[in-house]
Amino acid sequence: MNWDNVIFRLFIFWYCCGLILVGFDLLPPFLNWANAFFLILCGILGSIYFIRTFGSLWGLSFASFIFVISMFAEGLGVHYGLIFGQYVYSGDFGFKIAEVPIGIGFAWIMVIAVTHVLSMQIIEKMKESYIKWIVYALTGALIAVLIDLIIDPVAYLVKGYWGWEGNGVYYNVPFQNFTGWFWVSLFFHLLLYPLYVRNKVPDQASFHVWKHRMAMLFGMVMGMFIFLALLDGLWLACLLTSIPTLLLLLTYKKKINQQNATVEEVIV
Repeated sequence: MNWDNVIFRLFIFWYCCGLILVGFDLLPPFLNWANAFFLILCGILGSIYFIRTFGSLWGLSFASFIFVISMFAEGLGVHYGLIFGQYVYSGDFGFKIAEVPIGIGFAWIMVIAVTHVLSMQIIEKMKESYIKWIVYALTGALIAVLIDLIIDPVAYLVKGYWGWEGNGVYYNVPFQNFTGWFWVSLFFHLLLYPLYVRNKVPDQASFHVWKHRMAMLFGMVMGMFIFLALLDGLWLACLLTSIPTLLLLLTYKKKINQQNATVEEVIV
């Protein structure tokens, strides 16, 4: 049995159910754990991508590193208002460590995995240099902020998954939260790039499958939150995120098509 495909299909099923149940407030109380399970599934998919990219040891190690550091960073926010600002999580995300739901750590694995894939495709034509490293990290961090621009208004204002103690001009979310997302994501991408460029992919076929799945995961997560934002009239959030999301996915597809065309020319 191919567990990769089983887990991915489970995610697709869970995603489709969640889109309806959460979107139209049909989620029954006994399924409150479903939100945490969704985040954990997202993190597992990101972890599988890292494993198929770096091998079991390094892939799982980096995914675990993201989990631990992101949970620590989130804890600093919850308890001291550092990095992201002062906030409190609700009880909808299951088991917590130091008042931070473990699902959040898994969500960060997903965020870094999908932003890594999109960033590498954007810069793939650049010559190897420190400039490419910096551009990659900045691009990944900015895409991560794009993700939060739609997630935070929906999760905070619409679903009440967490509550902010500060104020901000963008849906009352403190600006510090977005700078926090930028710096934490930048940190992970600065570490990830040298590992990636020196890496020998153990299985090219599985790697390419999971690379495409990460782009798909990005589109699905963004699509879900944009849909939820539309249902509740968060027009600014939809406008700021839907167009860049579409452009990123079209750019990814275009570059993949160009790579495939180049390979076909070489074969011919």
